[in-house]
Amino acid sequence: MRRWYSTVGWTTRMVAILFTIHYSLFTASAQDEPEYRLEVGAGAGTVTYLGDYNGNITKGMQPWGAVTAKYRMNPRMSLGLTVGYGKLKGSSDNVKTWYPQEERYEFDKSLIDAGLRFEYNFWAFGTGREYRGAKRLVPFITLGLGVAHHGKPESGMAINLPLGAGLKWKVAERLNLTAEWRMHFTPSDKLDGQQDPYGIESSGLFKNCDGFSVLQVALTYDLWAKCKTCNNDRY
Repeated sequence: MRRWYSTVGWTTRMVAILFTIHYSLFTASAQDEPEYRLEVGAGAGTVTYLGDYNGNITKGMQPWGAVTAKYRMNPRMSLGLTVGYGKLKGSSDNVKTWYPQEERYEFDKSLIDAGLRFEYNFWAFGTGREYRGAKRLVPFITLGLGVAHHGKPESGMAINLPLGAGLKWKVAERLNLTAEWRMHFTPSDKLDGQQDPYGIESSGLFKNCDGFSVLQVALTYDLWAKCKTCNNDRY
């Protein structure tokens, strides 16, 4: 009987030791890559004017380019800064609505937009080796605040509220590919160079106002590795 208890105790200790070794190896393999705090890169795509002379987000698309930098607060949240350049283009030929103006109207103007954005990933983003449970492909949503400068005619500045969604793909350990669509709402009715074509004033923050849509693909590179002791939840 003593021998049986001794055998059981020895077996229990061995199982505990093997489990501890297995868990340690799994933890090491699951977190043997550093976490990175910063992403920098560039993107390209299209920008579309939306207003009195265009109500279709797929019509009148113009080239768009941007540079971006993001600070990762954690694997699911980040703060980003994006500066982009494109063109807004439209014409009274694109709408069936009748406007009081007698002459045909057309515009083609530059757009520079700079904005801060908050991004939220539905799952932790990563290779799974720097943060256990992270996924290489995750959907995300974004919300921010930006300032856009639009050129002549009626050049000026316009605050805008970007709201969008997209997908992130971890292409390699430090390389990320992002595809996203954003709608930028503005309280301005001058992006197309015409204010209140009907000649009727409207009230409301975003009522009868212009905006623009951005469809973008961006490639970013990870920088600023986080120290390994910071990866441990005990510190």
